[in-house]
Amino acid sequence: MSDKFDVIVIGAGPGGYVAAIRAAQLGLKTACVEKWVDDKGGAVLGGTCLNVGCIPSKALLESTHQFHNAQHADVHGIQVSGDVTMDVKAMVARKDKIVGNLTMGVAGLFKANGVTLLQGAGKLHGGKKVEVTAADGTSNTYDAENVILASGSIPVEIPPAPLTEGLILDNEGALNINETPKRLGVIGAGVIGLEMGSVWARLGTEVTVLEAMDDFLPAADKDVAKEAAKIFKKQKLDIKVGARCTGTEIIDGKEVKVKYTDAKGDQEIVVDKLIVAVGRKPQTQGLLADDSGVSLDERGFIFVNEQCQTGVPGVYAIGDSVRGPMLAHKASEEGIMVADIVAGHHAQINYDVIPSIIYTHPELAWVGKTEQELKAEGVKIKVGKFPFAANGRAMAANDTDGFVKLIACEETDRVLGVHIVGGIASELIGQAAIAMEFCSSAEDLQMTVFAHPTVSEAIHEAALAADGHAIHMANRKKR
Repeated sequence: MSDKFDVIVIGAGPGGYVAAIRAAQLGLKTACVEKWVDDKGGAVLGGTCLNVGCIPSKALLESTHQFHNAQHADVHGIQVSGDVTMDVKAMVARKDKIVGNLTMGVAGLFKANGVTLLQGAGKLHGGKKVEVTAADGTSNTYDAENVILASGSIPVEIPPAPLTEGLILDNEGALNINETPKRLGVIGAGVIGLEMGSVWARLGTEVTVLEAMDDFLPAADKDVAKEAAKIFKKQKLDIKVGARCTGTEIIDGKEVKVKYTDAKGDQEIVVDKLIVAVGRKPQTQGLLADDSGVSLDERGFIFVNEQCQTGVPGVYAIGDSVRGPMLAHKASEEGIMVADIVAGHHAQINYDVIPSIIYTHPELAWVGKTEQELKAEGVKIKVGKFPFAANGRAMAANDTDGFVKLIACEETDRVLGVHIVGGIASELIGQAAIAMEFCSSAEDLQMTVFAHPTVSEAIHEAALAADGHAIHMANRKKR
């Protein structure tokens, strides 16, 4: 038996590493277990988000967005002599460098805060004992006063499209395509599918997205989904809803025939690469010994309460392995909350105010409830909507697609949801989240002085529009 720790965190993703750092900052003797290793046997920190998710995908999206802007620089009077070209290998290398820098950064933070890194696969046993099995099969068991399970999630695979190296890819494989395919198929019109489809569509790839559900972006407000579908169509993303993949066939080791069925019957397309992006599932297999006392539901999620406590005192679970949206920022805040609770502080997350973002261009972002959800609940609402086409800063940036939609309670004026389609929606949604966290009313935003000229003014105008008082658009109501 080795050292005893105040806290052992299993998993060094955005939930786990943040929880470990916070716990150490609070004076708790902390260890973090991570099984992911690189080709040299070194620990890979940061989890899916940093290594094969949020960060690398945003690097590729930014590179291809800059490429698109360079191709259309003439709108600003900038003349580019000759064709603008993309060095895909250099783009991927830049992505890898960013990931490497951030991974080393997490390792540096562990060292600076005194977090002990335990390399290997972690398994929780009864009595809060954590077994850590290294890649060579050797294992050690550690005692902990508290355990935080932060094992994350893995891509869902589907039988009709088994992964095939270089041809049928999951999200990790999609990030390592090193030359522009002529034709790309994507199964799933969610966050990963739309973002990866956008990356390659900007480089001239013919992209077809197959979505099994009949509705496009059903989790989003219908106005957002409708606007996004219209914009993606202009961007030549061929999104087919109600299209269920039924099988795939590799042709001559170079192409993939994708069979699917839709309202018209059996269909098929041939692509050079196929990305399977149908969702993710909790990575809890092998995490819990039979005597751990921790319960899973039928889908493999760990049962927890609102403070991420499992049924075992001193054992917590956070991030993608528990209920709620699979979002890195949700996992991180849960990690901080749990560390604070373990240290004896009072802490709680407001799960009603967690932003969601899709980093296409324009970006899609929302926080709070949709108009459809509120109407279904019988809440009387008022809606303000303001287009970026009427915003001076957006015009100057040649980035006028989309709008801000603000929903407030008709009776209390409290802001209940904000939904944005726009060039920097991911940055603007934070303003809405802050307002909602402080229980802002639409009037509070109406009375706030927003700097001019900024795209943020669209939030101000949407709040005004909720009462028919928008300045820079025709109003429906009069004072």
